[in-house]
Amino acid sequence: MASSGGERKLSLGKRLSLESPRSPAILPWDRFSNWFHCACVVTFDLELGQAMELVYPGHVKLTEKEKMSICYLSFPDSNSGCMGDTQFHFRIRQCPGRRHHIQSHADYNVDCPAPLQTDNAHYYGFVYFRQTKDKTIRRGYFQKSVVFLSKLPFTHLFSHLIQIIAPEYFDNGEPSLEAACHDMDQWPPPIPEETLNLPIMGTVIQVRVPSRSDKLIGSLQPKSQPVLQVPVHTILPTIHEVDIFSSFQPVLPHIQMLWELVLAGEPIVVMASSPTISANTVQALISMIWPLKFCTDHRPYFTIHDAEFKEYTTRTQAPPPVILGVTNPFFAKTLQHWPHILRVGELPNSASSKGFNKLKKGGNLKTLDSKPGVYTRYKVFLNKDKTILKRLAKGIQTRRPVEVQSAMLRRHLLELTQSFMIPLERYVASLMPLQRNISPHKGPPVLSPFEVEEFLKTLEHSGPQLTSGLKGDWIGLYRKFFKSQNFEGWYNSRQREVNQKLQALHLEAICNSDLMGWIRDKQEVEVVDLVLRLREKMASAINNQIPVTRPVIDKLQSHLEGIVQSLPEDLRSVLKTNL
Repeated sequence: MASSGGERKLSLGKRLSLESPRSPAILPWDRFSNWFHCACVVTFDLELGQAMELVYPGHVKLTEKEKMSICYLSFPDSNSGCMGDTQFHFRIRQCPGRRHHIQSHADYNVDCPAPLQTDNAHYYGFVYFRQTKDKTIRRGYFQKSVVFLSKLPFTHLFSHLIQIIAPEYFDNGEPSLEAACHDMDQWPPPIPEETLNLPIMGTVIQVRVPSRSDKLIGSLQPKSQPVLQVPVHTILPTIHEVDIFSSFQPVLPHIQMLWELVLAGEPIVVMASSPTISANTVQALISMIWPLKFCTDHRPYFTIHDAEFKEYTTRTQAPPPVILGVTNPFFAKTLQHWPHILRVGELPNSASSKGFNKLKKGGNLKTLDSKPGVYTRYKVFLNKDKTILKRLAKGIQTRRPVEVQSAMLRRHLLELTQSFMIPLERYVASLMPLQRNISPHKGPPVLSPFEVEEFLKTLEHSGPQLTSGLKGDWIGLYRKFFKSQNFEGWYNSRQREVNQKLQALHLEAICNSDLMGWIRDKQEVEVVDLVLRLREKMASAINNQIPVTRPVIDKLQSHLEGIVQSLPEDLRSVLKTNL
């Protein structure tokens, strides 16, 4: 099954790379839309405030609500005091009823890691904001943002990309933005496991798109297909990762507690001094549970003008399971009822970082807007891992490179998440029916239901203690996880994948059976019913809803033709007209 997916991906990649830049099969902006929805320019109007100056390409439609959200989120809060250039990203809901199916995104979602899948209900916005003093402007300041909207959470790549495009736009105006978008309209689609060369404004960025089949620990990144030899100016080591060490340095002693909060989908507010720190910290939080997908809402940068402001700040109900990143001190009052608040300021140096290590209880929030730390009454389930903290502290003292510190911390969190998830994966595997019980003459089997208490019984002999030395109440943590959207999202995804696999095995069993022998003593109505069911299965296989190889589809087609041919002429003609 895995190999067939690889075959499909490879053939798709080859087909796309051999097509001419403007073949009739690819319309203008089709390739651009594989990566981005549009580019926007937001300016400050003395009468209107933030206003949309430009949307490119011109045919792209945004609702008024979407435009308003983009405008407000493209400028830092006035209290942030962001002079010069500022980069950050945000995430907004897409208005319902305007969602378009992009086939390359559907293909990409099949083989990419779950946390990097596109989200049909949201856009990511990648912002480059410039504020400079300008006496020729009545307000005294030039304020403008370049924003790229995308369905893809490629934080590192897109932040690097806008760093190239936006300064060119500020220097040379709209033609440079058009030129950049036309460059991106020549890019191949993002195919997992492929290394891509992406030309942009006279430079070339090389980046590898991660795959679900990548080994997570204990090996180098797998080699991908060789790419055309062109001069590469920048090789990005990652398409999506942020600097998690710098984001968490102010609160390193509480890293394990934060991991538990994110795993359990608890409501968290990140209060930061700038949208850059806010966005990076929120992104670092949701990446803590990789390779598990964070399935609740998250807003890397959230303002009082946001459409969901009332929904998220109401005191009439419990805070929703959302991670919010904010910079306006006003939130210190409106969100002080939230159970977990993470306050981060500018990045601390090694000499002053000790002051940020204390845990504050979540009731005393009068000084929330000034003192970094974690404000919560949460009781952790697992004992603290002091080894990783000592290693990171030593790295601070010896001035170990930030990239190395981040890699160490990321590996620690990955091992922790895997220790937690391996027993769950093992239990789900035990719910699969045996292959020998899959009969071509019965319906396809399905995954047995997940029984929480039965799973917890397996932990005594095959729990996290097999791969993690951490002690604590693992069962309590699992029970909390089972109530979260993260568990619901993970289980629904695994159930869908396993049932697809069972459908594929069932289809292979049908193809390997003697169908002509089976229909000999059957009534015509039963044979016609079989033909209709086989057609339905073949349509699902062709549309990749059942993951089988091409030879299986061909074999099924041959069976189908043989069965139809065995029927009387009048029935044959009826079935053929309904093909």
